[in-house]
Amino acid sequence: MKNNVIKSELNVEDKKISVMRVGNINYISLTDLARYTNPEEPKIPIQTWMRNKDVIAYLGLWESINNENFKGIEFTTFEREAGKNSFYMSPQKWIKETNAIGMISKSGNNGGTYAHSDIALEFASWLSPEFKLYVIQEFERLKRDEAYQDKIEWQASRLLSKVNYAIHTDAIKNYIVPTLTEYQKKYVYANEADVINVALFGMTAKEWRENNPSLANKGNIRDYTDLLHLVILSNLENANAEMILHNISQQERLINLNESARRQMNVLKNNKGIKELELLQKQINKDKILIENK
Repeated sequence: MKNNVIKSELNVEDKKISVMRVGNINYISLTDLARYTNPEEPKIPIQTWMRNKDVIAYLGLWESINNENFKGIEFTTFEREAGKNSFYMSPQKWIKETNAIGMISKSGNNGGTYAHSDIALEFASWLSPEFKLYVIQEFERLKRDEAYQDKIEWQASRLLSKVNYAIHTDAIKNYIVPTLTEYQKKYVYANEADVINVALFGMTAKEWRENNPSLANKGNIRDYTDLLHLVILSNLENANAEMILHNISQQERLINLNESARRQMNVLKNNKGIKELELLQKQINKDKILIENK
């Protein structure tokens, strides 16, 4: 399953329908939708739907618009055969043969098929126009739901969350905010990001990679820090941008940023809001693990 996944669900006429957010894309469970007509064998309505010539044409058009790696030749073959009694199609076959991205499907007891909302709503309409309207209403409500949106923004912004949160290394975890050395104060940093890194972590990105060679190919210093440091990091970036606009020298900015970081750490380290965000982050990581294990 893809990375950066957040899972939620719709409740349509007392039926729970799973929704996955992969990156910025919503995928709705076709398996759950299909249970509206066949609770015991939901794969049957899906496969029956996909035998329809108009459905294959729609799926092909969607992929042609949204997927530059879509295999058009294979699609043409399916489109020509669709509708015949001998024609068979399943989500996994469609994905494998055409390199489709509009569906995600996995076999097994914990498997299932999800489809982009454009496709899923077409399937819901085929099942029942009335059912589709209920699904649309619930889906729109879900997108507006504040808690769900908070999770999406959390996942989208590393400053609020890191869904692929890794175990902290001692090199980062044990830092509060180090005091700058005289050499660090005078050194000229070619990359402005390193001005922030030194002010907050006491080291440049290169120095962190050299100290953590086993982690360097999986992320950077900011990927392996905690939420509190990321919140301060965001504040420092804004402050640094303001100082640059006022033509304040790099050396002076570095000293000011380091002092600001230490002040913020003292204020925020026991902040209730930070603790609540950390709990939310842990819950999102649990959801991610559940999705990846399916």
